[in-house]
Amino acid sequence: MTAHTQETSIQEFERAWMEKAITLATNSVTNGGGPFGALVAKDGEVVATGHNQVTSTLDPVAHAEVSAMRAACRELNTFSLEGCVLITSCEPCPMCLAAALWARVDRLVYSADRHDAAVAGFDDRNFYDLFEKKPQSMWPMSVEHLDLPNRTAPFDAWLAKADRIAY
Repeated sequence: MTAHTQETSIQEFERAWMEKAITLATNSVTNGGGPFGALVAKDGEVVATGHNQVTSTLDPVAHAEVSAMRAACRELNTFSLEGCVLITSCEPCPMCLAAALWARVDRLVYSADRHDAAVAGFDDRNFYDLFEKKPQSMWPMSVEHLDLPNRTAPFDAWLAKADRIAY
């Protein structure tokens, strides 16, 4: 297989996976969820799928990407999604983007963007702007530092744990 053929094959997989993510998002709306769908693939195979379940489960972090990554980790029996691609129907919000980074996803591919989401009433742009531009004094919630003498105790215990699994 030539590099060009392999690249074309990957693009075909990703196009099909994106269609699936968009279908997941559309079906989510039909079934009472939000209009977002995602899947995790590895080695050319879909490992897990997810859709937005924020309102149906009363869970503010039950976004499609988080749901798909959680399911993929269970399926692969690991907390690391190295070697995986996250396909999502819409540009991830900052929380989902950070979750993908923590999961060590190799690549993330999305279709609709934050501006498309805003038109539908999902204005993630506000969060992006908040993290990118606004000083904490302008945030809609207070973020405060409370310096206690034992603030590093959990880290000290972690470092002292001989059988810890680094991540």
